[in-house]
Amino acid sequence: MSKMTVVNAETNYNYGEALQKAIMFYEFQRSGKLPVTIRNNWRGDSGLSDGSDVDIDLTGGWYDAGDHVKFNLPMAYSASMLAWCVYEAEEELKKSGQFDYLLNEIKYATDYFIKCHPSANVFYYQVGNGNTDHSWWGPAEAMQMSRPAYKVDINNPGSTVSAGAAAALAATGVIYADRDPDYAATCIQHAKELFSFADTTKSDSGYTAANGFYTSNSGYFDELSWAGVWLYLATKDSFYLNKAETYVAKDSYKWTQSWDDVHYGSALLLAKITGKKIYKNSTEMYLDYWTTGYNGSRVAYTPKGLAWLDSWGSLRYATTTAFLASVYADWTGCSKGKVKTYRAFAKQQIDYALGSSGRSFLVGFGTNSPKKPHHRTAHSSWANSMTVPAYHRHILYGALVGGPDRNDNYTDDINNYVNNEVACDYNAGFVGALAKLYGEYGGDPIPGFKAIEEVTNDEFFVEAGINASGNNFTEIKALLNNCSGWPAKIGDQLSFRYFINIKEAVNAGYSANDFTITTNYNQGATVSKLIPWDEANNIYYINVDFTGTKIYPGGQSAYKKEIQFRIAGPANQNSFDSSNDYSFTELNGTTSGNLVKTTYIPVYDAGVKVFGHEPEKS
Repeated sequence: MSKMTVVNAETNYNYGEALQKAIMFYEFQRSGKLPVTIRNNWRGDSGLSDGSDVDIDLTGGWYDAGDHVKFNLPMAYSASMLAWCVYEAEEELKKSGQFDYLLNEIKYATDYFIKCHPSANVFYYQVGNGNTDHSWWGPAEAMQMSRPAYKVDINNPGSTVSAGAAAALAATGVIYADRDPDYAATCIQHAKELFSFADTTKSDSGYTAANGFYTSNSGYFDELSWAGVWLYLATKDSFYLNKAETYVAKDSYKWTQSWDDVHYGSALLLAKITGKKIYKNSTEMYLDYWTTGYNGSRVAYTPKGLAWLDSWGSLRYATTTAFLASVYADWTGCSKGKVKTYRAFAKQQIDYALGSSGRSFLVGFGTNSPKKPHHRTAHSSWANSMTVPAYHRHILYGALVGGPDRNDNYTDDINNYVNNEVACDYNAGFVGALAKLYGEYGGDPIPGFKAIEEVTNDEFFVEAGINASGNNFTEIKALLNNCSGWPAKIGDQLSFRYFINIKEAVNAGYSANDFTITTNYNQGATVSKLIPWDEANNIYYINVDFTGTKIYPGGQSAYKKEIQFRIAGPANQNSFDSSNDYSFTELNGTTSGNLVKTTYIPVYDAGVKVFGHEPEKS
C-alpha cells in the first residue's frame, strides 16, 4: 500500500487568523433579529416572521448553507461539533481570543432549538420549504416567500433530528456548566426530554420535509448514541452512558463524522470515557483507514494530498476527520505508534484547505481564496440572478467551500454548488481542527477584526428619461431602484422628488396652482401637486411617494418600480421650458425609452435622503 501523500509538510499557516475567520462565518449565517454586537455591516434582520404560521416564535438560528432554509439536523450537528471544540480546546480558544465569539455562536443555535421545543414530545425541525427557497436567488433580508414550519410529534416522530438536537443541547450544557449554570440546566432539561422522545419513538416517520435535502440515510441510532454520550458528560448518569454504548456502531469505518453519521464521534468519546478496547479499536480502525490504511483499503487521496471521500463537500470530510484525529491523538489512550501519524494527517488536511495545494479554500484567507462561493446573501443579487452582479458584493469571511474533485480540480464558480457551496456543517469540524493546530503552532488573529465594508454601488437611485414633450408639458418616465446590500432592505417608504423651475409661468402671471400633474403609468406611487422648495427663486418639486409599495432587491419586477408622470403648464402658455429644471439636468436627449441614472432626482427613505442632491436654497 502506498504511503500517505504529504505536500508542504513543514509549511505552517496563520492558524489563529483562520480560526478567527472560520468562527466569524457563523455570524453571516444568522437568521432573526441581529444583536448590536454583529461584526459586519452587510447582514440585517431577516426571517422575523418565522413560526408565525404555527403561532410560535421560531426566529433565530442559522441558515443552512448558501440558501435560507433552517434545517435543524445539520444545524444541531454543527452546534454539537462546535461545543465539542470548546470541550476539547478551551484553553486554545481563550488564548486566541475567540472563545467568547464561539460560545455566543453556539448559544445562538441552542437558543433557537429551545424555541423549537415547546413541549416534551414536539419539536419543530425545519423552517422554510427547500424547493421554494432554492427557486429564488437573493439576500436573506429580502425574502418574501412563505416559510412554513415543520414539526415532529408523538404521532409523527423524528428520532434522528430530535436526538441530534438533544446532543447539541447536552453538549452546550456541558460547556456552559461553570459559566452559566442556569442556562446549562435549561439546555440539559430540553436535551433529556428530546432524548426520551427520540428513544421512545425510534422512528423517522414524521421527518419528511427535509427529504432530498437532509435525508437521514444512517438512521437514528447514531444520533441516539451521540446524544447519550453528551447527556452522560452533562449529568454523569450511567443511564445515558448505557444507552450510548447500546446504540453505537463499532465496525463501520469507511465514512467519517458528518451531519448524517455521528457514530464516529460517539465511539471516540466512549473510548475516552470508558477506556474500553472495543471503542479504541473502532476509532483507530477508522483513523487508520483515513491515514495509512486498514485491512487493505484506504480513503482516496488527490495528487496534492487531500484525503478525498466524496465529491460533494470533500473538504468538510477531510477537515472533520482532522479534528477527530487531533482529539484522539491528544488522548493518552491513543496507541503510541499512531499519535504522530494522526497528528501529521490532521495538519496536512488543514494545510491543504489553507493553501498547500497552491490556493486557499477558505474565503478571505490566504492565497487566491474563493471569490464566488455559492451563497445568496454574500452574492447579494437584486435581480434574482446569479449573474447580476457579475461579482460578489460581500466577502464571506471564514467560509470553507466544498473543495476540489479527486484530481484537485476546482473552479471558483457561483453556480458550482458541489465544489463551491458553503455550509454550517462544513465549518463545524474545521473550527475544532484549527483550534488544535493553533494550540500547537500558534498564529495571530487580526486584532479587532470586523467585516465592515465600503458600499460599492448606489443602493437607491432613479433612472429617468423624457417620455414625451410639447409646448406646455413634459412627460417623464422614471424608475425607482432598490439595489440595497449593506444590508439589503425592503423599501416600503421610498420616494423621490422631481424639481422644476416655473419662472417662465410666473413671469407670465401664473402660479404653481396653474400646473397639473397627471400619471400615465403608475406601479404604486402617490404623486403630489407642486410643492414649494425655494419660492423666491420659483423652485418647486413633485413628490413621488411609493410608501406602501414594496421595492426590494428580489427580482426584475421587485427591485424597481416605474411611473410615468406629466407636468403640464398653464393651458394658455405655449413656452413650457424644461431646460432650466433642476431635475431635467441630465435628461436632455433621453428620448425613445432611453433612461439615465441621475443624481438630480434625489431618493428618500421614510423622508430621509438616501441618494442624489437637492437644489440649493437661497
